[in-house]
Amino acid sequence: MEVRKVLNHLRAGQSNRRIAQDVGLDRRTVSRIRAWAQQEGLLTGELPAMAELQSRMANLYADSDTPQARSAVAPYARQVQRLHEEGVEDAAIWERLKERGFTGSYSAVWRYIQKLSASGPTVTVRVESEPGVEAQIDFGYAGKMIDPESGQLRKSWAFVMLLSWSRHQYVEFVFDQSVRTWLRCHVNAFTYFGGVPQRLVIDNLKAGITKACWEEPQVQHAYGECAEHYGFLIAPCRPATPQHKGKVEQGGVHYVKRNFLGGREPTRLGQANQDVLVWCETTAGLRTHGTTKAQPLLAFQETEQARLQALPDATYDLAEWKVAKLHRDCHVVFDNAYYSAPYRLVDQRLRIRGGMHTVRLFTLDYQLVASHDRATQAGQRLTHPGHLPPELLAGLQMDRESCRTAAQDIGPATLAVVSQLLDEGVVDRLPTVRRLLKLRDRFSDRRLEAACARALHFDDPSYATVKRILTQNQEEAAPTAQPIRAAATVFVRNAADLVGHLVGGATWN
Repeated sequence: MEVRKVLNHLRAGQSNRRIAQDVGLDRRTVSRIRAWAQQEGLLTGELPAMAELQSRMANLYADSDTPQARSAVAPYARQVQRLHEEGVEDAAIWERLKERGFTGSYSAVWRYIQKLSASGPTVTVRVESEPGVEAQIDFGYAGKMIDPESGQLRKSWAFVMLLSWSRHQYVEFVFDQSVRTWLRCHVNAFTYFGGVPQRLVIDNLKAGITKACWEEPQVQHAYGECAEHYGFLIAPCRPATPQHKGKVEQGGVHYVKRNFLGGREPTRLGQANQDVLVWCETTAGLRTHGTTKAQPLLAFQETEQARLQALPDATYDLAEWKVAKLHRDCHVVFDNAYYSAPYRLVDQRLRIRGGMHTVRLFTLDYQLVASHDRATQAGQRLTHPGHLPPELLAGLQMDRESCRTAAQDIGPATLAVVSQLLDEGVVDRLPTVRRLLKLRDRFSDRRLEAACARALHFDDPSYATVKRILTQNQEEAAPTAQPIRAAATVFVRNAADLVGHLVGGATWN
């Protein structure tokens, strides 16, 4: 756009909005030119030659394009820069800008993006792998599907593993992106293919990669165990570079969304997983691929399947890892159940490996300290007696008969209190009796026997009463008169006698 034309609009008294519409600039740019023109005295009198105008504008646009080269995309520079750095395609950036009111062409956006890189457009090289060497995997949002348990719609994702050479793929829909789901999908994919590729190219998902680092990726232990069991290498993409696994980005997830899911009504997850495997072997598997010019399923069956690594004989123990604190009851919490560890590690953080059938506890430097069968229900407590302090273990191992025997050794009053507590039919008093007998360690057998006798004298043989007598040193005090309780009428005859008494029929003695 010629500067002279902009100045002519300004000199004609038009508004910034009108000028911006006529010449294709944003209003802020027009405002800057107006301020500059006023400062230079260019709104009145004869305009200088074009060369002089450009020279006089050098300071104004020293750090930016001149008005002639000013792009209509410039007002959206921040959005374009951010999206471009995130690896968003040029066409998608254009769509996002149009949502924000941009009216320019795709070509304008493309030209602007090319200027963002001083070295020009990025050149990519297509790398083709040999049969059986590589697979690319990804998760992609798949819309809402029906949860078979609740019957409600839930967000779902598509797990796609695509063999890079044949382009044959495995697809599975899931309701989450947890580590457990991630690993289970791998197992299902390997079973479907009947073998394992040598290398998996993955995105930097939280489930699979703990830190997005190309040089030294710290792979989660669970995924590392899976890789070791099946014999594949993990090859993470560099951060924000989805083109590194373009085969699955374009031919896998995108293709599933456009073709299989396109226009499909929400269905139950299980039904969708059955249907998509049929789709993988018909629509997707028998099409002529645009790049390979071959049918993916046939290329897989005729060549690639035989080149995959064999499935291991041993069953894979799908495991999760977690770090948790050992609580003062000598148990950690994992998957809503409780598992014991040695009491010497109380308040320390332990690593938990939760396998399909076994839960193992490790120190932070991976020393095994405990192993349990996995709980079968929420709230279950799994305890090894050797993990508890000896002084607590002895009490916990006492059953009802051993408690009576211990009480008898202390004395008749203690036995009487223990017997009354154990004989209550409503509440199990065994834990209370254990606590009562443990008072002998603190106060001696003699004092405990005396306290029980005093509690019996006052007809209050409870743990709280016995303990209060001991702590207040009252077990040796002479018993006072039995306290008089509030008078109450107690009928000890049958109901007929009671009715007769109330109506005056029966004589009470």
